[in-house]
Amino acid sequence: MRTQVGIIGAGPAGLLLSHLLARAGIDSVVLEARSRDYVERRVRAGVLEHPTVELLREVGLAERLDREGMPHDGISLRFDGGDHRIDFADLVGRGITVYGQQEVVKDLIAARLRDGGDLRFEVSDVTLDGLADAPVIGFTDADGQRQELRCDAVAGCDGFHGISRGTFEPQMFDREYPYAWLGILAKAAPTQHELAYANHPRGFALYSMRSPEITRLYLQVPPDTDAGAWSDARIWDELGVRLAADGFTLNEGPLIEKSVTGMRSVVAEPMRHGRLFLAGDAAHIVPPTGAKGMNLAIADVRVLAEALTDYLRRGDESGVDAYSDTCLRRVWRAEHFSWWMTSMLHVSPDTDPFARRLQLSQLHYTVTSRAAATSLAENYVGLPHGENR
Repeated sequence: MRTQVGIIGAGPAGLLLSHLLARAGIDSVVLEARSRDYVERRVRAGVLEHPTVELLREVGLAERLDREGMPHDGISLRFDGGDHRIDFADLVGRGITVYGQQEVVKDLIAARLRDGGDLRFEVSDVTLDGLADAPVIGFTDADGQRQELRCDAVAGCDGFHGISRGTFEPQMFDREYPYAWLGILAKAAPTQHELAYANHPRGFALYSMRSPEITRLYLQVPPDTDAGAWSDARIWDELGVRLAADGFTLNEGPLIEKSVTGMRSVVAEPMRHGRLFLAGDAAHIVPPTGAKGMNLAIADVRVLAEALTDYLRRGDESGVDAYSDTCLRRVWRAEHFSWWMTSMLHVSPDTDPFARRLQLSQLHYTVTSRAAATSLAENYVGLPHGENR
């Protein structure tokens, strides 16, 4: 087989890249190890930055997002028994939208299939060769047949555990955090409109939502926590303690999902090896506190789509040559913001009274200084694409 761009991974990054390339007249084939049903049901992030929403609207992918997404104009920071709202609309004039990653994936798959896109699910034994100048992707298709896909470029959008990054040896920057998140999806209507981030002496908690009927909540726990060791009643009791605030009520309901997610920061440099270009989690991981993971992936492929279009249609290699450096400027800004939010809101096992006072001082400053609140708001809602500070 022959195509212009071989894309490994049918998450938001790979699917959106295929869509953007198709709009520019560039052919691609998307290969995915999981089934279509699995990737459409896989629950991940739910916060879309303002630039992400604008891009999806620009390329005709926001009809259901605009109908079902939940726009938010701020978040709350809870600590010392008080609730403090960060007003995005007032501070920076834009906000975020809550819309599940799996919903973005459903929209992208439907659009690609409607437009004749080549999506191949349940492939296995993927190999990469000839990355210096003539890439070849080998794989076994869903029918058990061995195939070869020859292409001009490969986009590695196959996540942190995919094969793409393992084909070369980038420099790895890595930080492990001494805590994890116990997350639940509950069939319970949200009792407030916006997200609440809570710093409590017993640990961090996050109040979020996925729809008018479903809430998404998290508790800080040790990294080795077994989700099954936490009963539903214990989870609800602990959420009630950590999220407590005047006038706030916690609506309980049956749990749809319960899992533990580790916390780490990872960056691979460079994000390019020959004709292989990494995007999204294949190149970088952020702790979920700053809601940056999916948004960074989308920013990556926006840059990559433009670079590959210039290269494949006009022979201009300046964009592909600058791809890694361009993306990494934005990646490191998001890494810093995610680290800062995480450090400010979580209680580490080694937090002593001095460190605790510093943490509370930072929180008080953030909610009382317009300059500090504006910085949080600007980073949270997303820097405009093209501003890789």
